Amino acid sequence: MTSRGESQTAIATTPTTPTSSTAAAAAAAARLAERLHEEPRDHLGGPPVEVVRHPPEATRLERREAFREVYGPIVAAIGEPTLYGGSAWGPSVRWRDEDRLVLLSGDRFRVTLSVHRPEELERGEHRCFTWGGAWSADEPHDFDLLPYSWQLYRGGPGEWPGERPDHRLAGDWQQLESALELLLAAWAEQLPVQVPGDWAGFTVVADRDPGRDLVVSYSPGEGLGVAVDDRDTEQGLERDRLMRACGWQGHDRGWWHSAFPEAAESSPAAAARLAVTELRTRGAVGPQELSAREVGVDDRGELWLPGLGIRTY
Repeated sequence: MTSRGESQTAIATTPTTPTSSTAAAAAAAARLAERLHEEPRDHLGGPPVEVVRHPPEATRLERREAFREVYGPIVAAIGEPTLYGGSAWGPSVRWRDEDRLVLLSGDRFRVTLSVHRPEELERGEHRCFTWGGAWSADEPHDFDLLPYSWQLYRGGPGEWPGERPDHRLAGDWQQLESALELLLAAWAEQLPVQVPGDWAGFTVVADRDPGRDLVVSYSPGEGLGVAVDDRDTEQGLERDRLMRACGWQGHDRGWWHSAFPEAAESSPAAAARLAVTELRTRGAVGPQELSAREVGVDDRGELWLPGLGIRTY
């Protein structure tokens, strides 16, 4: 067995150079993941190792496809992850048991692999959730700084954390719109790679208008969607004109709906703006009067949304 210092040096030389092919980079990332997964004690505490570098001008979809190239070979080498997920900056995928947590993490600039003692990494993340955030509506939010804004557990392999920190809650409508935009951007970039072909969504309910559900979703091939139940309102030319002026695109069986293509960088902001504008028209004082229900990804597993900005049930 090599010493810790020797193994760190060996790992540091694993990432590919700019002249390496995509296939070689993916193979190198898979070998590194396998080493971290099978021999974690040799590498615990080491710095994250870059396996992908994004150019500064890379779009969300370009980052997504670059991540896809390494993700597939890594899963082939060490199996499906314990926890799918991601932050506002990039993916955060975890292979976890009581002895080690292999983390495949990305941001706007790169994707890295690292291995950690689970309790140490999660303790620090829990502190971020507990002590961060805006203490009033006048302070800036930190939804973009959360360790992860969504996580999906589908029964292993490995062991899920068991205890999860509290949700980060939005202090006002502007913070909620920002949180929702960040989450939807993360979904558009991360879901198609981690759970290809699956849809994701949730229903938002306002305390003062509990029968008028608003659904926010991601669907493969369709992109981001927002729909609102309008069956209790008489439809007609005037209603049609009003709803379309608000940004709704179509009406079907009592529901108004709009779709935003995942390839457009502006889609998350547009979808978030439409959803929050509709919620505000119901007379709610603020996001504290909202809750999210029917949260899921293809009705499989447990989806958790600590970065949504409202409570989920």
